[in-house]
Amino acid sequence: MSPSPTEEYVASLTELGPGDLEVLRAHAGLPLDRSVVGFDLFTSLWWPLRERSPQAPRREAAWLVAKLYAKVPLAHHPGRKMAIQLCHAQPKEPRAAKSFQERFDRLVTSSLSDIEPSLRWALRAIASRQSALDWVALTNDLSRWRRASTRERWVKEFLDQNETSTE
Repeated sequence: MSPSPTEEYVASLTELGPGDLEVLRAHAGLPLDRSVVGFDLFTSLWWPLRERSPQAPRREAAWLVAKLYAKVPLAHHPGRKMAIQLCHAQPKEPRAAKSFQERFDRLVTSSLSDIEPSLRWALRAIASRQSALDWVALTNDLSRWRRASTRERWVKEFLDQNETSTE
C-alpha cells in the first residue's frame, strides 16, 4: 500500500537537513508569506503532494507542522498521539498537574491561527520525557482542527489516559 500524502509530507520533514530546519525554526510564529526562502522551502515540500492529491494536508496545518517539527524534532512514531503523549508528560505534583491541565485546556480551545505557542509548549513537555510523536496524526488533526469533534477526541484521549494511569 502506498503512503498517504500526509505520510509522504512527514517523511519529507524528517529528511530535511540542518540548514532547512534552521530556516523553518526562524519562521516560528510567522506566517507563510513572511519570506521568500521560507515560502520556497515549504512549497517544495507541500505543493507536489497537493498537486497529486486533494488528500494532502491543509496548507495552514502543514506549514504549522513544518515549523513545529523544526523547533522540536521528536521522532515520528505511529500511534503516539499528542493528547496521550501529553498525559504521560503530565507532572505528578497536584499544583503542577493542575497548571498543566489548564495549559492543555487552552491548547484544545485555541483556534488554528492561535495554537502554535500552545503546541510548542506541548512538544517541549513531550520532549522532556524523551518521547516520540505521531506527526502524521498531528498533521491530520490540525487539518481538521476547525471540527469540534477533533478537539473533543483530544480531550477524551487525554482524560481516558489520565484515568488509566491513575488506576
